[in-house]
Amino acid sequence: MAQTTEDYAGTIRLQDLWDDPYPIYRKLRATHPVAWVPATNRYLVTRYQDIVHLERHPEIFSAAEQDSLMIRVMGHTMLRKDGAAHLRERKAAEPSLRPRTIKEHWAPVFQKIADELIDGFYERGEADLFADYAGPMAARSLAAVLGLHDVDPQDLQTWSQSMMDGNGNYGDVPAVWQRAEAAARAVDQAVDAAIARLRSAPDHSVISSMLHADDPLTPQEMRDNTKMFIGGGLNEPRDVTAVALHALLAHPEQRALVETDPARFKDVVEESVRWVAPIGMYPRQTTRAVELGGTLLPAGARLGVVLGSANRDETVFENPDAFDITRQGRVHVGFGGGPHFCLGSWAARAQVGQISLPTLLRRLPGLRLSASEPVRYGGWVFRGPLNLPVRWEP
Repeated sequence: MAQTTEDYAGTIRLQDLWDDPYPIYRKLRATHPVAWVPATNRYLVTRYQDIVHLERHPEIFSAAEQDSLMIRVMGHTMLRKDGAAHLRERKAAEPSLRPRTIKEHWAPVFQKIADELIDGFYERGEADLFADYAGPMAARSLAAVLGLHDVDPQDLQTWSQSMMDGNGNYGDVPAVWQRAEAAARAVDQAVDAAIARLRSAPDHSVISSMLHADDPLTPQEMRDNTKMFIGGGLNEPRDVTAVALHALLAHPEQRALVETDPARFKDVVEESVRWVAPIGMYPRQTTRAVELGGTLLPAGARLGVVLGSANRDETVFENPDAFDITRQGRVHVGFGGGPHFCLGSWAARAQVGQISLPTLLRRLPGLRLSASEPVRYGGWVFRGPLNLPVRWEP
């Protein structure tokens, strides 16, 4: 007897998604693009066109999911609010992340951090660029942008990973909750210290913007949204940096294109976000019964919006599993869409495409992947490299 689509969805395990979700997504797109997957306790939405549609209708597909894992870990952030409540908090944080502020204030900060990190390992001739560069670069940059000047970058990385693991804890593992809750408490303390300092000495930071906005956020709103920024604002640039470096080192012909024309680093960033979406899935919940992708969804249905699948939809992207910076056509949805389009996307693009990647390739002659240790990937809610061993000629 042939296996039905429902039977197949019932066999999908969280470990399968962690190891390599793309074959699973490919089959779901082809046979049941909005499928109930018991292991995730939600309908997975896997086609590009369905995701674009739902983001255009937040009144039906709400970000305010009941019993959200993100709310459990981080509190009620702007990402889990709709309408005026979401816009108010977004508007308060936005001034620190405008393109002009990034260019004039944050880009020099990012450059200084990149050079200091490379100075620290240059003479070794080898490194794990995930642990030694992409992670610390993202953490130190984010600490500056947020205004968490007294926080150790390693602590920021630990907090971010612990909270992101909690946001993706669909297996309900108790130890994951414990780490996430401890990280959230530590962030609250750090934010309170920053608020005390910034109240009388405002600066360009996000916490300062939220504190001194025309409609200032409450301390709890600042704590919750800072947790959100620590999650996406660290993991996204870290993972995009590592993905892009791995891809360029594995595709020398495309690396040559970029080294010949540095303006193409922007193409590298966009293709990296498409190829391995750092935020692979986020939740939505229906406010009424609705049909999506051929599936009738009841009111209150929990959805998993699978950006990692939409960005490899073969009806939109030719040869979607290949990394190709010369790709033409439709834009990816790796930064989300609609009212909740990633607020930090301009900062991430500048940090990775203008600073992190060009500086590293310029300063490490003969940079190449390790011949003895492979690059490993993991995750589906959040996906990216787990290591990036390389060598060069000091």
